[in-house]
Amino acid sequence: MQNLNNLQQFSENLPNTERMPLLFLGHGSPMNAIEENEFVTGFRNVAKTLPKPNAIICISAHWFTNGTKVTAMEMPQTIHDFGGFPPALYEVQYPAKGNPELAEATKLLLEPTLVELDEKWGLDHGAWSVLKHLYPNADIPVIQLSIDYTKPAQYHFDLAQKLSKLREKGILIIGSGNIVHNLRLVDFHNFHKDDYGYDWAIEARSVFNKYLLDGDFQSLIDYEKQSSAIKLAVPTPDHYLPLIYTLGLKQKNENLSLFNDKLLAGSLSMTSVKIG
Repeated sequence: MQNLNNLQQFSENLPNTERMPLLFLGHGSPMNAIEENEFVTGFRNVAKTLPKPNAIICISAHWFTNGTKVTAMEMPQTIHDFGGFPPALYEVQYPAKGNPELAEATKLLLEPTLVELDEKWGLDHGAWSVLKHLYPNADIPVIQLSIDYTKPAQYHFDLAQKLSKLREKGILIIGSGNIVHNLRLVDFHNFHKDDYGYDWAIEARSVFNKYLLDGDFQSLIDYEKQSSAIKLAVPTPDHYLPLIYTLGLKQKNENLSLFNDKLLAGSLSMTSVKIG
């Protein structure tokens, strides 16, 4: 009963809003945080189309955990979870506040799934490297929801649906990863070649985009049963599952559109999705 009271109190404290859009952002290299390129422009442009959120929930490829966790601290740290980049990248801070009340509401909405309120993580580069362009003033509170690596895609699609009420409370929910993401096969010599992908990546991007635009989410959930091109595009699920969270929250009558839809370095895609 106390949990229900807490959830009701959170709901009453936030006025109802128009249903917030949803985003999946192909975040690519951490260097996008400090570089000027067409993908950064794409992030900024999509932000101009969004109502100002009351808070943000980000599901990042880079918080892949045993079980489900949600950041619950007042001031999340900026995590530089990468190596070998220029010093300027490690100096970037994204000082957005957390939102412990939203973390608690998220935990309650996801019941009976056990969700740990986490005080240690913060904002990893899957979150801050893109949020820095959407909301450069870091004036929107942000929490992160982790991805339970022990669970299949269908589980994550179903889990996301439990958060749908938050969209009517001005909460912007963002998945951050890359749909085509095979780091072992990156062609660094052609990293800056425009829309460059191996044949299998071109095929996978085309198939993924058709599923997305046709609303065939079940085929996207069942990605492991798909072609060899899809298997090369998603050798591990970490960067793919944030897309599944975004799709799980889509309502039947909502429009889905793509932006930043280009391949990169042979084996990556920057394809991003806006719903609503």
